[in-house]
Amino acid sequence: MSSDTEANADDQVLLERDGAVAIVRLHRPDRLNAFTTAMCERLIAVFDETDADDSVRAVVLTGTGRAFCAGADLGGGGETFVLDDDPDTGGAPADTGGRVALRIYRSHKPVIVAINGPAAGVGVTMTLPADIRIASDTAKFGFVFTRRGIVPEACSTWFLPRVVGVSTALEWTLSGRMVPASEALERGLVRELVPADRVLDRALELAREMTTGTAPVSVALTRQLIWRMLGADDPRIAHRAESLAIYLRGASGDAREGVESFLAKRVPEFPDRVSDGLPDLFGTR
Repeated sequence: MSSDTEANADDQVLLERDGAVAIVRLHRPDRLNAFTTAMCERLIAVFDETDADDSVRAVVLTGTGRAFCAGADLGGGGETFVLDDDPDTGGAPADTGGRVALRIYRSHKPVIVAINGPAAGVGVTMTLPADIRIASDTAKFGFVFTRRGIVPEACSTWFLPRVVGVSTALEWTLSGRMVPASEALERGLVRELVPADRVLDRALELAREMTTGTAPVSVALTRQLIWRMLGADDPRIAHRAESLAIYLRGASGDAREGVESFLAKRVPEFPDRVSDGLPDLFGTR
């Protein structure tokens, strides 16, 4: 959820590069990177860009300034969460945080979040579909929805229990209390804590570890398989999807290169590209 703060969307989310890693930076430091509709649209567009660019191997999401994201921009006061009906259906519009979370979930590239400071509301729920979260040792996290008279969003009622377990998800969302970094680490919300000035560097290190010497198409498919199988109700569903993936990938140029480079003890040069070589394992397109 968000307010419609007037601003240039391109100014609210910056896209930078560090080699093969795209750095996506929430950029409203004067508002603690509070979330807006413009920010939602720009984030979705940026992830479209990174998926389409084969030179991008991973994405790191972070914030500018002392906060990662303070949650929805409350500039609209008590009317902040009053939303217009969807013009197409006449019903509830799609939650903007949920649109961002689903776009991150669909990313073909690994996503690491460098949480450089406090993250509350959509500022924390949007990070749940990421593969790894690194946080500042001074960060705090707030699933504060019940304290604002609303409910969790950004698909967090699906993601959060899978990340931290049902009991912790209920404790944090029902109470709406701020969670210190140490507790977030203990419960599995974040992978590790580092000093604030090291958060981005550490995230970049992990991004390179996940993508160096690996086939981009295989990385994308592996990410899809693991996330999607969290919702499967039988291991045979995973068996069918994996069997198709092994069949298709086994005949690929990547598989030949992977074996030949290993036998020759050289660095692989995988020929396949995500932009035109990603098979559909799930019949979704």
